[in-house]
Amino acid sequence: MTFDFDVGLNRRASSSTKWEKFSSDVLPMWVADMDFAAPDFVIAAIRQRLDHPILGYTDQPESLNVAFQNWLQRHYGWKVEADWLVWLPGVVPGLNLACRAHFGRGQRLKVMIPTPVYHPFLDVAQNSGMVEQRVPMAVSNGRWEMDFDRMQAVLDDQTGALLICNPQNPTGRCYSTGELQKLADFVVRNDLLLVSDEIHCNIILEPGCRHQPVAQIDPEIARHTISLFAATKIYNIPGVSCAVAVIPDPNLREQFKEARAGLVSGIGPLGFVASEAAFNDTGQWIPELVAYLRGNYTVLRESLGERLAKLDATYLAWIDVSDLRIVDSEAHFAAHGLGISPGAQFDGPGYVRLNFGCPRSMLKEGIARLERGIAASRV
Repeated sequence: MTFDFDVGLNRRASSSTKWEKFSSDVLPMWVADMDFAAPDFVIAAIRQRLDHPILGYTDQPESLNVAFQNWLQRHYGWKVEADWLVWLPGVVPGLNLACRAHFGRGQRLKVMIPTPVYHPFLDVAQNSGMVEQRVPMAVSNGRWEMDFDRMQAVLDDQTGALLICNPQNPTGRCYSTGELQKLADFVVRNDLLLVSDEIHCNIILEPGCRHQPVAQIDPEIARHTISLFAATKIYNIPGVSCAVAVIPDPNLREQFKEARAGLVSGIGPLGFVASEAAFNDTGQWIPELVAYLRGNYTVLRESLGERLAKLDATYLAWIDVSDLRIVDSEAHFAAHGLGISPGAQFDGPGYVRLNFGCPRSMLKEGIARLERGIAASRV
């Protein structure tokens, strides 16, 4: 292997959000921040940029557009135009900007969100002065799916947008082409804006699955879609903020840019160079990372069995604890030495989310602490 994912790194002295949240006796496995060193080619690009001692305001380099366009072509065979791209400091600002842009015209002020979902989705409506329509996903054979019948039943003439994660966070679904086609039909038929967070796109654990950007399906759904990408999860560089919105429709893109004005800060030079280095990657980082994460998932599955949702993608385990006598899952597991994300945060009460993007030794210690917490809740 080119990359050694078994190396444990001490992050306690780095002001890490992940490692500073809990006391030192709690092993943090909550936020989606992997405990692996960023790839050497990204670090090298940052170091090269630091050879210039001025870190001033920086315009987005054209070479970043080319790197991202080539990356989409290489991974998906998807050709996008440079003028479709709007660069942002993060995916979450993109979620909020998309809805502010669309709903700023005062039309159809409801946004539909299948749940459970990455928790910043659940703040978008309030941030944008809209009404939220949460639609629970269905579970079939341990795998979470969008419930189109329920979505159609909830939809009304005020519903204007639909927000999704693809792959899905926190349930780990990589939607099939058939599901995405049904989604596209639903969006186009009801003339909705689709905002798709595709940040975990390359972290596919199930060998039979393949991630596909929704907007790639056909030109009609592309005109309805804002797709949000970033290198930050795949290459473990979330602290070097940079993301991109792919917006094929010129009117929608102009509305998005207008909503961005005065609200969203620029991107720093290190964010640009780190992302460009990541998007130019043609080496072994992704296959070796995915192979290691598949091994971690196997360890989890062998330990947790039916408690663990069937994951197609991401490094986030969605674990059923609904049978346990736990009032506050975060506090309960922290008391047993493990920091997790409570399912209620994602509108998924009765579950917890655990980040297994870490060295295997750390994962095994985390599982031991999780099992202690589970056992204690049965007493």
